[in-house]
Formats: sequence, structure tokens, C-alpha cells
Amino acid sequence: MRRTLSLLLALLCFGSALAGPIRLNIFNKNKKTPKQQNIVTIYDTVRVVVTDTVIVEAKPSARIDTLQITHTPQQIDSLLDIWHTMSIEQSQQQYFAQYSAPMDEECNLPKDSLYKQRLQDMVSPVHLPYNSVVRHYIDYYLENRWSPLSRVIALSKYYFPIFEQELVRAGLPIELRVLAIVESNLSPTAGSRAGAVGLWQFMPSTGKNLGLEVNSLVDERSDLILSTRAACSYLKYLYDTFGDWALALAAYNAGPGRVSRALARAGNAKTYWDIYDDLNAETRGYVPKFIAASYAYAYHQQHNITPEKTPECISTDTVVINRTMHLGQVASTLDIPMETLKMLNPQYKIDIVPAARKPYTLRLPTRYIAEFISQQDSIYSKDSLYLKEYLNPANLDKKRAEGLGYTYTVRSGDNLGLIAKRNRCTVKDIMRWNKLKSTTIRPGQKLRINKPKPRA
Repeated sequence: MRRTLSLLLALLCFGSALAGPIRLNIFNKNKKTPKQQNIVTIYDTVRVVVTDTVIVEAKPSARIDTLQITHTPQQIDSLLDIWHTMSIEQSQQQYFAQYSAPMDEECNLPKDSLYKQRLQDMVSPVHLPYNSVVRHYIDYYLENRWSPLSRVIALSKYYFPIFEQELVRAGLPIELRVLAIVESNLSPTAGSRAGAVGLWQFMPSTGKNLGLEVNSLVDERSDLILSTRAACSYLKYLYDTFGDWALALAAYNAGPGRVSRALARAGNAKTYWDIYDDLNAETRGYVPKFIAASYAYAYHQQHNITPEKTPECISTDTVVINRTMHLGQVASTLDIPMETLKMLNPQYKIDIVPAARKPYTLRLPTRYIAEFISQQDSIYSKDSLYLKEYLNPANLDKKRAEGLGYTYTVRSGDNLGLIAKRNRCTVKDIMRWNKLKSTTIRPGQKLRINKPKPRA
């Protein structure tokens, strides 16, 4: 019996290895119900797991081009020109809007009180006081038939954004932009009897001391960017010297030496108005004229001043010229009016860019920049034709004489006598320069004046 049980247990163990754990119930053979139940669990300790490894390579994502140029360079320049012009006009409109609507407290104020109140409302780091001298110049800008204000407001769309950029870069108040109105009425070719030239009216020696080139071919006192940077440098020096903007402006006009001597003679004087009586007549009127120009420019709409037509080109950029070139080469190739090129580049006195030994810049309307670059070879190929004519000694002297002058537009009420008087020449001179057979002229007529443009 024992042998039989042992055999049975061996068979059961062998089967459990194949079939997994089993339960073995051992019953008492003499009873119907089990006497005792023993559970034996047998584990399979050998298991083999086979895993198939699959390598999946990442598929590159589709390329997305984020830069898609659908316009030609010329079209892009035209769009930039439109955008820049619109932004300048919008900026100017926003500036004038704050001064165009009358304030409630201005109603029924007498003129002196009105001017004083409005000047106080022009918050500025340059002090703008009001007095009888200031009123005299305000009336000049607003009521004088010869006032340049209408023309100045129109030209300011071109000049003021560039002035502001350079003033901000130099850390100076942008209100100083009005100084160019006082100096030249925004004319880059304006000249004085003493020999000062340009938007900022530098004497030749002052211009050279400030790094400007002045010779028979180039006068950088008329260069828009270079002369403005020189003016910023000089104004910064004057303010650092005197610590007061009114004194700095007086020194800009009369020279720092005269202002220093006036301060010394006045004893404890610290302001421009303290030394007012010790200054020469021109300098006594200089700061009041600056204050008046600031007022007239800001409040011109309140006085029904209508600006002239906006200049055709107020969005411009520059290209670098590396060889001698005549402006006619550009005008004839790109179909730009010669008058436009001369207006944008007044520093070239006889229309020649003398870039033989060093580069110079040429200012163009923005919409022509890409076209100039694409046709540069064609432009330079014309140098023998144009330079042969204008570098002839006889033609050179003629062009130098013409380079001193400007074009005057006849206004209502003008006659040759008045125009000659304002330009310090004779009626015969004007008739000879313009080949006139009689003294009859009409409003809107263009007259060539072969003398520097006088300051107002």
C-alpha cells in the first residue's frame, strides 16, 4: 500500500511540472467526508519570453517656408515709400492736433494773454517766456505777407523727421529743430552776407572745425545729415558750457566768446535776459525769434495759416558712390528730374560727386534705391559723356557761378525791383540771368537768381 501511494505521488509531481500548480486532496478511506485537506502549490520557475524588436525610423516633417517674397525690390521700395510718407504725415497731424483746438480758458482772452497762455502750454526743456519782443516776431510769422511759415510747414515734413532722429541720437531736445527755421527757413542753400551757408548757417571756418568738407566742389554745410550732426555737436558743446538753452542759442548766433564777455560785464547775470541789453542787435532778436517760430509752427492752424503743397519727395534714402559721377547720369538713367536730385543733394555745388579718392553718399527718393543698384553699371558707363562736358574749365567756372544761386517762385505782388532788393542784386542782373526781354512777371513764374538765397 505504501509503495502504491509513493508511486502515485511521484506521478502527480511529474504532471504538475507540465500542467502547473495542482491541489491534492487526500481522503480517509473509511469516511465519506474528507478528514484533512492539504494544499500543495508548485510553481513553474522556468519561463522563456521572446520579444521581437522593431526599429521605427522617424519620418521628417514637411518643410514650411516662412519667408515668401512675392514682390520685386522695386515694388518693395515703392511700398516703403508709401508707408514712410503716410507715417510722416500722420505723425505731423498728431502733433498739430494737440494745438489746433482752442481751450475753454482761451475764449475772449486778449492777444498778449492768449500768446502767453499758449506758450506756457508748450511744455519744453527750452524755456519759452513771453514779452513784447517775442510778440513782435510772432506777428512777423503770422501776419507778415513775406512770412515763410506756409512754405516752412510744408518743408518740415521732409526735414523735421531727420532733425529729430539726429537730436534724439545726440541726447538733445527735439524742440531745437525749430532753430533751422530761424537760421535758414529750411533752405539748405541759404546764405548770409557774412558767408554762412546751409540749414544751420555755418561759417566756413566753423564748418571745417566741426569736420565738414568745404571746397569748390563740395560744401557739406548744405548736406542734410552731416550738417545736422555738426549742429547737434555744437549745440551740445554750448549747452555743456553755459548750462542754459537760451544762453546756448545766443552763443550759437553770436559765438561763445561774446556771450561769456556779456556775462562777465553783467556781474551776477545767469540768464539770457540778464545780459539782453549787452548783446548786439541780431543776438537780442535771436532767442525771441526762436520762441516765436516755435509758437507759430505749433499754433498755425489756430491762425488760419495754410501750408503750401507738400514736397514730392519726403521719403528718401542714400546710396554710396565710389567713383566720380555727374548727377545727370542718374537723372537720365532712372528718369528722375534733375531738380529733384539737386534739391536732395545740395552739397554738390556743380552737380558732380567727386568720389575719386573717397566715397560720398547720394540721396535719392526711396522708390528709386533698388533701381539705382540694379542699373549702377549703366549709370557709371555714362561718365565720359557727362564729365567731359562739365569738367571743361570754361564750363566749370560757369557751373560754379550757377551753383551759388537758387530758383525763386514769383508771388502775388512781386516785381523785379522788390526781388532784386531782397537778393542784393539789380533788375538788369535778374533779366540777364533769365533772358527776360521786359520787366513783366507773373505769379508762379520761376526766376533763376545766381546769388545765395537770402535769409528772411
